[in-house]
Amino acid sequence: MNVFSALFSSARLCVFAAAIVVAPAVSAQEAPQPQTLIPAPPQLAASSWILMDADSGKVLAEHNADERLPPASLTKLMTAYLVERELDRGSIALDDQVSISEKAWRTGGSKMFVEVGDQVAVEDLLHGIIIVSGNDASVAMAEHLAGGEAPFADLMNQHAARLGMENSNFENPTGLPGENHYSSARDMALLTQHIVNDYPEHYAIYSERNFTFGGIEQPNRNRLLWRDPTVDGLKTGWTSEAGYCLVSSAKRDDMRLISVVMGTDSEEARAQETQKLLSYGFRFFETMSLYERGAVLATPRIWGGDINEVRVGVDEAVTMTLPRNRNDELRARLNLNAELQAPLSVGDEVGTLEIHMGDDVVGERQLVALEDVEEGGFFKQLLDQVRRFFSNLISNFTD
Repeated sequence: MNVFSALFSSARLCVFAAAIVVAPAVSAQEAPQPQTLIPAPPQLAASSWILMDADSGKVLAEHNADERLPPASLTKLMTAYLVERELDRGSIALDDQVSISEKAWRTGGSKMFVEVGDQVAVEDLLHGIIIVSGNDASVAMAEHLAGGEAPFADLMNQHAARLGMENSNFENPTGLPGENHYSSARDMALLTQHIVNDYPEHYAIYSERNFTFGGIEQPNRNRLLWRDPTVDGLKTGWTSEAGYCLVSSAKRDDMRLISVVMGTDSEEARAQETQKLLSYGFRFFETMSLYERGAVLATPRIWGGDINEVRVGVDEAVTMTLPRNRNDELRARLNLNAELQAPLSVGDEVGTLEIHMGDDVVGERQLVALEDVEEGGFFKQLLDQVRRFFSNLISNFTD
């Protein structure tokens, strides 16, 4: 071991950070307040479902969420996501004109009612995919982006793998039945989380109630857009094999929830069962932003560097979804690696942040260096070596 190596092999420095809300002291005469009681999640008349917070990713309720099921037109969420991704990358533009092929025109099922040979703007086709579930619009965009349905399906599957959708396989951009075409409630929730968070500039389309093209006006089939003003998306689906499906999202105050319900027996049932999930989530949970990205949580000593202290914190926002009215029980604990040694680069892991609620650890995040620390000069390192020796000596003596 060289003279600049850490002298402790496994010790860790534990620091208690400020709590999000400091609980007032309870006097001897006061009884502790009861915890908020959370009932069991509702049971739905559906094959599969999941309720997730869009920011934290916390799953609040689920049933058969990983079961592989035919997704019907929920498939078009992936189709729309890939269109939005290409718009964001600048490889296509909203006013680009797309030629409508006979294949796209002949595709059965729900339609936007484009005609063979038409030149239709990407913006109109995206509206047609999302609002009126146009199979013709979906095939037209698949041809425009990838040259056909099969290569576009390959792209869909590559991005599904990238997003962690472990129980999905797409054979087409429409959701029309296919022998090996499937997804799951959890995968659809993950995809929706990315639609909401990755490309928010396009998300408003999902809340539009009607779309008119070629003189034909068609309504959005998501009934909750009319019933609940907090619901602002996303997509319905139906085939005889899949049943009636609905992916929805709603935002109340600073909390956004995503619900996926698959395999109900009617349009009304998918709306009602979705409303049960959303009501449960908003009633009994809340989402809080605890730390912003880049927040400095500690400035521990670093040895052998050109500076004596390094700023450490989190490199992404820390957001948590927790039972309501228990935020006064939250405490944050920093577990810093013992004896940090230069050099360090921005993003290097230096410990962990634990979020405690009472006696339970309810969240954990990586602590990283928020700045570069170069090695100090020869005399600085030598001086730090001496200081560290005596610091450890005193520490061992007092222990």
